[in-house]
Amino acid sequence: MGNAPGRVIFTCGGTAGHVNPAVALAQLMLARKPDTEILFVGAERGLEKDLIPKAGFAFRTVHISSFHRSMKMPEIKHNLISVGNYLRAPREARRILREFRPQVVIGTGGYASFPMVKAAAKLGIPTAVHESNMVPGLTTRLLEPFADRIMVGFEECRGQYRHPDRVVVTGTPVRGDFFTRTKQQAREELGIRDERPLIVSFWGSLGAAGMNGEMAAFLSLESAKEPFHHIHGAGGGYDALLRTLKERGVDLKRHPSLEVRPYIYDMDRALRAADLVLCRAGASTISELTALGVPALIVPSPYVTNNHQEKNARVLERAGGACVLLEDDASGQALFQKACEILRDDARRASMSAAMEKLGIPDAAERIYQTVLELL
Repeated sequence: MGNAPGRVIFTCGGTAGHVNPAVALAQLMLARKPDTEILFVGAERGLEKDLIPKAGFAFRTVHISSFHRSMKMPEIKHNLISVGNYLRAPREARRILREFRPQVVIGTGGYASFPMVKAAAKLGIPTAVHESNMVPGLTTRLLEPFADRIMVGFEECRGQYRHPDRVVVTGTPVRGDFFTRTKQQAREELGIRDERPLIVSFWGSLGAAGMNGEMAAFLSLESAKEPFHHIHGAGGGYDALLRTLKERGVDLKRHPSLEVRPYIYDMDRALRAADLVLCRAGASTISELTALGVPALIVPSPYVTNNHQEKNARVLERAGGACVLLEDDASGQALFQKACEILRDDARRASMSAAMEKLGIPDAAERIYQTVLELL
């Protein structure tokens, strides 16, 4: 077993799903060895430039951007800039590595991790890559020849790689505050005083407008008898959803069990209390559901590369923890009927919960930490 590293570079970006696991691991490293020096490296325009400083970590950038397939003039111009960035990024990565002198470089996804991990490997610095999706993204595929370890979410992922001997099943880290309360405590904190089950639903930003339209139908059906408690996070479609409900004659003030919020800021509390979650299949969401053992009705986003959300969702479905409806089939009526089926069948719900829990790896951050120590 190696010694704890004194200087670590995390490189990630593009989505919160790439940034959050790195932040969780960085926090664990600092808890174990408070004098650890940690540097995050991301793209200059990614959302990581906001998320990482907010989490309290030093942040530097490399110039890196995606390639678009369209042949329209603005896209061609974008791609020419990306070619320039592709040529420039390795030099920037080497400069950061020379100045910071890390003992290990850990990539958790996003374009920025490609030049950093590749440059580190060429300089003989130990490297590890964490892939939170079932199917490896382009960056992970490109980095596989260079990474000393590839850390994945599920055993089923191992077969996706050319070097399965380098693959370690660690799970994806979930923030510690998800585990600080019992289900009953979470229900009480949310003001739920009876035995009716709780549905929690949210669709993220991509494709949320269409799914919010279906939730208007779902909430209208619920409002007839209020068989469940329901918290829905509408995201940017909040105002439009309230207007649609009003047009349908649903006044939420008269239905205290049905709550529509712009965002679910206390997701740790809401998911802990939930009996069923309606959601997309992003990697972070899946790691939270499996860590908490919450059954899910999943509508994978069709707007993501490689259709990776459906592949994520099918892993849970095959294990028995989730039901999957594709967006074309996910009308408000269909979602409501399926939710009723699950919530009225206690044995089925218990079985789904157990299946989710079996897939969950609550100590994912610890497993990744131990994998990094072994590299050193």
